[in-house]
Amino acid sequence: MRPKGFPSELERRRVLAVERVLDGYSNGEVADFLGVDASSVRRWLAVFHQDGFQGLAARPIPGRPRKLTHTQEKIVVRWLTELPTEHDFATELWTAARLGQLIQTEWNIVFNHRYLAHWLRERGFSPQKPERVPRERDPEALAAWLDAEWVRIKKTRAAGMLTWLLSMKAGC
Repeated sequence: MRPKGFPSELERRRVLAVERVLDGYSNGEVADFLGVDASSVRRWLAVFHQDGFQGLAARPIPGRPRKLTHTQEKIVVRWLTELPTEHDFATELWTAARLGQLIQTEWNIVFNHRYLAHWLRERGFSPQKPERVPRERDPEALAAWLDAEWVRIKKTRAAGMLTWLLSMKAGC
């Protein structure tokens, strides 16, 4: 698997490893210093001996090209520091679907929400699920119901439990 990092950074690491070995450090010491396996250092040395420093040069990244540029990714991360309500969403929670909708609106780039959830976790964010609120919710009617009906229901249930407990005790 390809290590994470920009090609130029990976190239710099390979060149540094070869330079350290040429300076007299062992493969194991260089591997520990760079946080890589010693077999990687040996492989880089073999490439260096065969092709010189040109063999250690950065190559194009294999695979499908990224949909977002580095600048666009920075903009998306900046959006995540803002509230979703600033982008005309109803609640203050970012979801992968909302982020995908915003990216599609801004740049006409379509992402699957499952991929975006993974993308968010890689960058230290957690996709959140919005709280579902009924459209017809009336806070005043709800408060009135809680004051009147809930108290009555709670008392009825408590009285029923007390009657049941007394009948159980009497039956013993």
